Amino acid sequence: QVQLVESGGGLVQPGGSLRLTCAASGSILSFNTMGWYRQALGKERELVAAITSGGTTNYADSVKGRFTISRDNAKNTVYLQMNSLKPEDTAVYYCNALIMIRPGGGYLKFWGQGTLVTVSS
Repeated sequence: QVQLVESGGGLVQPGGSLRLTCAASGSILSFNTMGWYRQALGKERELVAAITSGGTTNYADSVKGRFTISRDNAKNTVYLQMNSLKPEDTAVYYCNALIMIRPGGGYLKFWGQGTLVTVSS
């Protein structure tokens, strides 16, 4: 039905940059809030950044000033630009979106499969 596919993860040195992309496909009527979460080894999943359908953004304190979330509604895509990366940013990053798949059905939460970001020298 609906798929969220992340890309752009990989290995980067401290201070480097990566851009994550999440593309949604399937039976999609409309989107609400889209976001990025991350889960480091042995830790709980946490919100990194979110963006509403109107473009309002919200960031975790740990990434403010370094990460930027954006979306392209025409392409059903959300991005996460990550700059000045630190070793503590190492985690699996998951895309999340609230999507309406049928009229009057409300917004359902969908998750991507995750993409690994490793920050290490």
